[in-house]
Amino acid sequence: MTATEALRNQVKKYIDTADEDSLRRVNAILEIDQHIPRDYDKSEWWDDADFVKELDNRYDAMESGEDKGVTVDELKSSIENARQKKYGK
Repeated sequence: MTATEALRNQVKKYIDTADEDSLRRVNAILEIDQHIPRDYDKSEWWDDADFVKELDNRYDAMESGEDKGVTVDELKSSIENARQKKYGK
């Protein structure tokens, strides 16, 4: 048995016995992971011209007042509302 197969079996056993909250957390991690390119290297984000351009555009929008942004409290409230809507908690 390869290391990958052993890990797969271990994860299957965990999933078979996990409670609903644990399953939701595992699912959330897997959903996020699907959107990360396999060649992604977070230490070199500054070499990604498109990403840097997007950051510059967002910064400029904030500085000009075009994008008002949100406070930390507004962000927390938005996250909590989305969580309640999705999970009912």
